[in-house]
Amino acid sequence: MPLFIGTSGWQYKDWRGVLYPADLPVRLWLEEYAARFATVEVNNAFYRLPTRENFEAWRDRVPSDFVVAVKASRYLTHVKRLRDPGEPVDRLMTHAAGLGARLGPVLLQLPPTLRADPALLDACLACFPPSARIAVEPRHDSWWIPEVREVLRSRGAALCWADVRARPVTPLWRTADWGYVRFHEGRAQPWPRYGRQSLETWAERIAHTWPEGADVYAYFNNDPGGAAVEDAMTFGRAARREGRRVTRLPERVEQT
Repeated sequence: MPLFIGTSGWQYKDWRGVLYPADLPVRLWLEEYAARFATVEVNNAFYRLPTRENFEAWRDRVPSDFVVAVKASRYLTHVKRLRDPGEPVDRLMTHAAGLGARLGPVLLQLPPTLRADPALLDACLACFPPSARIAVEPRHDSWWIPEVREVLRSRGAALCWADVRARPVTPLWRTADWGYVRFHEGRAQPWPRYGRQSLETWAERIAHTWPEGADVYAYFNNDPGGAAVEDAMTFGRAARREGRRVTRLPERVEQT
């Protein structure tokens, strides 16, 4: 399978003239995005879970090979803080099922104040359907312990490899036969771009960790100024040099 490369969201005003032609109506941006990328992470589902009808509408607007990753609602991760997960997980998955075969991984980004609790995480992961791919992005250093790694491994969940300012902020654990990587902010100019060397290093890490044929999902969350779009293109070229097959990417950016 290819390395899936996309961005965290697609509807940013400052992407007009970068990813989207200046005269393209906003209502057609998803179709344009899906013609140039093969995957997206729905980041705004964290703030407000879309209805099943919303997910169904997106499903019908993108090609059959398009993959949608969904960031779990903050109600589960930040309000409930993983406690009593049954109802929030069921609601999340019932809504996201509207994507049908286009549904990809679900991301659980944990609050930075939530300390490690392997049993709590295990109970939450147990509520997801066995076929679901769940990536977990802890943000408190207490999570980097063997007990957490074993919970992820036993549940087939991927530790989300996260980058902030061109360095890993998570251990580079491989806990599943698939992977998930998020790029939050680079150190190059113009901000928040990533430098070529940084992206080449990440491409090498992925190539050396997962065998050819493993699914790895990589999303750029540094959206200001279209940085995510340009960095995704650069990262894709670096991955190809490492011998990886990658999903479609824009061949160029628009000129304003």
